[in-house]
Formats: sequence, structure tokens, C-alpha cells
Amino acid sequence: MPSLKDLKNRIDSVKNTRKITKAMQMVAAAKLRRAQESAEHSRPFAERFNAVMAQLAASVGDSTSAPRLLTGTGSDQTHLLVVMTSERGLAGGFNANIAKLARRRAEELLAAGKTVKIITVGKKGRDALRRDYGDHFIDHVDLSGVKNVAYADARAIAADIIARFDAGEFDVATIFYSRFVNVITQEPQAQQIIPAAYEATGEGAADAGAIYDYEPGEERILADLLPRGVATQIFAALLENGASEQGARMSAMDSATRNAGEMIDKLTIQYNRSRQAVITNELIEIISGAEAL
Repeated sequence: MPSLKDLKNRIDSVKNTRKITKAMQMVAAAKLRRAQESAEHSRPFAERFNAVMAQLAASVGDSTSAPRLLTGTGSDQTHLLVVMTSERGLAGGFNANIAKLARRRAEELLAAGKTVKIITVGKKGRDALRRDYGDHFIDHVDLSGVKNVAYADARAIAADIIARFDAGEFDVATIFYSRFVNVITQEPQAQQIIPAAYEATGEGAADAGAIYDYEPGEERILADLLPRGVATQIFAALLENGASEQGARMSAMDSATRNAGEMIDKLTIQYNRSRQAVITNELIEIISGAEAL
């Protein structure tokens, strides 16, 4: 049975832990509002952009002059998985769920005889996949020094991916991230970005039946917009990840704070009982000694 001093030290330790988790919860709550606004404000633009690109892609079809970013290489033998997670932990199942989805896709591709290459964005995704798929890693993007993710960061990642595609390093590229729903729910997503697979959704789908004349031709417009489209999809995914990370961390720290409080209550009860037992034993010894005299 632990001594009174041991119980007192444990109570003090758990109280310090509760202070930390409570502070982290408040910080995550403060960051969540801005991250959520950024993610939600990016969705209308992404939906509208996808609608325009879907119309352009449909008008071009399988034309031989269509850009390779749209038509692909004609093969799907080599797949590039871009796994985007956070640089920090203590965010519940946020990072683990993204890594789990990427791991499941990698297993399916390898079982089908495909070649898998992996680029990780964020330290936690790299750590989660390194043991099983470290041999498939070809690059890592470190965003630990980035306070607020900007479009320039997404454009740099997109430029590297497109350069690898032009060099013939892969045939299909898919990004993995988590879409923010609310503080409790974040949904892991897998989205193919090369070859481009655009589908009109949301408000953009309302104009799907409209007919437009483009100047210059659709092929030239697509050649200019497709690289931007890759960067836009990556940027939107990074924003969704930012909101999802803060929401998951806020929820996880709230649970940790409540669990610490419950543990403190249990330890306090145990401490009081042990203290009462010690006092009772001391009284018994005093009374027994007095009676012996």
C-alpha cells in the first residue's frame, strides 16, 4: 500500500498534469476558431474551381492535345501517396486515422502488384509509417517552422510533385488528409490529384449544365490552370488538416483534463482513508500504552 507521502506526490503530479492539459485545451480552442474559418472560407472557392475545371475537362475529353496532368501517363503502375499530418501529437486519433487510411491504401496497391512511393508532410505521419513503409519513402516536407500555412507552402509542395510527375517517377498521385466536420468529428480523406479528377460539387454543381466559350482554347487554359489546381487542392487539404488538428487536440485535452480531475478525486479519497487509518492506529497505540501503565 502506498504511503501518505507517495499519495501526496501523485496528487500533486496529476494536478500539474491537469494544469497543462487545461492550458493546451484553451490554446487549441483559441487556434481552432481561426483555423476553422480558414478551412470553411476555402471551400466555396475550391468547389467553384472544381466546377470550372470539370467543365473544361469534359469539353477536352480524351483529346491527344490535352495536358498530361489531366490524361495521365496511360498507366497506373506507380502510385505516389502524399500523407499529410501534423508536426505535433496530443491530438487524439487525428494523425493515426490519416496514417491508417494511407496504410490501408498502400497495402491494397502492393497486394495488386503496384509500386508505391510515399511523401510525408508532417512529422507524425512519417513516424507512423516509417516502420512498415520506410523503404517506400522518397521525401519528407517539414512544416514545423511554419506558424500559419500559406498558399506558398502548398505551391512549393505541388511544384515538387509535378516535377516528379514530369520526370516519370509516378503515374498516379493521391493526397491523404482529414476533413474538418466539427470539434468531435474529423473525416480522413483520400483525394487523387494526378491525373486530375474534378467533380462539380456544392454550389459549383448548379452551373454544371451551362455552356461556355473559352478564349484561348480549353487545352491552353487547362495547361495553365492544372498546376494551380494541384496547388489549390493541397492548400485546401492543409487548411482542413489545420482545423481538424486543433479540433481533435481540443477534444483530447478536454477528455484528459476531466480524466485527471477524476483521478485526483480518487487519489484524494484514498489519501484521506490512509491518513485516517494512520491516525486511528496512532490513537490505538496511545490508548494501549496508557492502559498498560
